[in-house]
Amino acid sequence: MSAQIPGSSLDKAGNRDQAPLYTSARISLDRTGVSITTRHALEFSLAHAQARDAVRAALALPSLLAALHARNLPAIAVRSAARDRAEYLRRPDLGRTLAPACAALLASQPATDNLQPATLALILADGLSALATERHALAVLDALLPLLGTAWRLTPIVIAEQARVALGDEIGAALHADATVILIGERPGLSSPDSLGAYITWTPRPGRTDAERNCVSNIRAEGLDYATAAAKIAWYIKQGRRVGLTGVALRESDATSLPGPKPLAARQQPGSR
Repeated sequence: MSAQIPGSSLDKAGNRDQAPLYTSARISLDRTGVSITTRHALEFSLAHAQARDAVRAALALPSLLAALHARNLPAIAVRSAARDRAEYLRRPDLGRTLAPACAALLASQPATDNLQPATLALILADGLSALATERHALAVLDALLPLLGTAWRLTPIVIAEQARVALGDEIGAALHADATVILIGERPGLSSPDSLGAYITWTPRPGRTDAERNCVSNIRAEGLDYATAAAKIAWYIKQGRRVGLTGVALRESDATSLPGPKPLAARQQPGSR
């Protein structure tokens, strides 16, 4: 439920602003004796069921392919080495590796011309919430593509089933991509079963670590909006290309150009350029 928390800011006259702030965190729940009320117990059970359903849901592959084709975007569907959802949940390692037939399919794609602009692979993956991908990935894609301009050559859009984040490294390497952006369903919480994450990796290849990629998370109606998320993703892509890396070594060299709240000062790290 949303709880009202008294505001703590001061107005120009120095008076404390009492306008309520809202959070979806479960705090200050009503009680009956030593127990929470039936309403709150049922709301918790519903949220738990929604999270479990999101984890086990299958990706609506035909509708995603149709939507991409309607946008005149070529697309390829691939799978990880996990044979089904149950194995995917038990064996995270299999979700990071392409099925052999899919690896061969990607390897058969035309090689990138070195005279072309840098190559970007965009990947839509189910992850731990296919619901998030179905609800938000296309909207993020629609907001992101106009920001790329002519600076990037796109590979076919890849739709990946039973995928973990690191599957994007093998996909990007197979497509000879300079960078990958994987839009993937995040692990559901008890108030966010449809949160989408975007992971940006420069020079993807098997063996990349999570420290070598950047993440834009909590993309959903109640979280980060599509336009802001797309602007952040585009910023990381641009900066990754400029310095030749992504991850913890990529710092905000120009804090004013990054969308969203600005840090007090741009952070620099030696050797990040």
